[in-house]
Amino acid sequence: MQAFIVYYPNIRSTKIVKFIKQKIKITSIKKSEIIIVVGGDGFMLQTLKKFYKFKKPFYGINSGDYGFLMNKFSKNNFISDINKSKIFLISPLEMKVKTKLNKIKKAIAINEISVLRQSRQAASMSIKIGKKDLIKNLRGDGMLVSTPAGSTAYNLSVHGPILNLNSNKLAISPVSPFRPRRWRSKIVSDKSKIYIKNLNPKKRPIMAVADNIEIKNVASIKVEINKKIIFKLLYSKKNTLEKKNKIEQLRKEIF
Repeated sequence: MQAFIVYYPNIRSTKIVKFIKQKIKITSIKKSEIIIVVGGDGFMLQTLKKFYKFKKPFYGINSGDYGFLMNKFSKNNFISDINKSKIFLISPLEMKVKTKLNKIKKAIAINEISVLRQSRQAASMSIKIGKKDLIKNLRGDGMLVSTPAGSTAYNLSVHGPILNLNSNKLAISPVSPFRPRRWRSKIVSDKSKIYIKNLNPKKRPIMAVADNIEIKNVASIKVEINKKIIFKLLYSKKNTLEKKNKIEQLRKEIF
C-alpha cells in the first residue's frame, strides 16, 4: 500500500503519523492509492475539499474530539482496518451566493450550509423549494440546509432531524426561530433547489457559511447537491458511518 498522509499538527497526530510511517510506504499524492487524514472532523472537511480532485479515497483517523467522520486508531489492527474498510460516497451541497454588491460567490459543504444573522438584528428571510414557498418570512438567528452525513452535527444541535445516510433527503432547519416560533424543520428531496432571500439586507444583514467557508452581506442564495463532485470515504467495518448514524439516532443525552 502506498499512501499520501495529511495531519493536524498536535501531539496525538504526530505520534500516530510516526507509527504509520513505520508500517506503510508514504508517497506523493499522485502516486498514492489512498489519502490518510489524521485529525478531527473540521480538519477532515478542509482536507476533503482541498484534495478531492485527485479522485483518491480518504481514510480518516481521529486525533481530535468526537471524530464522527473519522476512524478510531488501533496499532494492532491498523493495516487490517484499512484493507477491510468499506467505501462510502458523498456528494456535497453547493451554494451560489449573490452579495449586496451583486458579486457571485460559490462554495461547497459536506455537512451543512448555514445562513445566519450578521448583526444584533434578527435575520429576516424567505425560503423557497423550487418555485414553492416554504416560509415567506423566517425571523430568527437563521437556518441551515444539511446533508444526511451532516444531519448529526449542527443540524442536530438545533433540533433538526437525523437523516438516514441512504435517504436521498436534505434537512432544512431553523436556528432559534422567533417567527414562526413553532416551525421546527422540513425534510426535502436531495434533488431540490432551495432558494433563500434576505428580505431586509440593509437593516438585517446575513452571512452564509458552507462548513468552514464564510460569505458576508448576502442578498440571496441558491443551494443544491452537486452530483458532479464525489468524495470517497473509507471506514473500518467495525465502525462504519452507517453505524455511527444509527447510534446518534438511538443516543440518550446525559447531562
